[in-house]
Amino acid sequence: MWVITLFGQDNVRIFEYAEKAEATDAMKNFSKYAVLSYTK
Repeated sequence: MWVITLFGQDNVRIFEYAEKAEATDAMKNFSKYAVLSYTK
């Protein structure tokens, strides 16, 4: 599972993706305060 963690001023949002390609495409829509990670 690929996870995008988006850090805001007052919150943290987490988005889960099954495919790496889908997650990397989604990263293009987020600000510079996002992290892409992989977990089993």
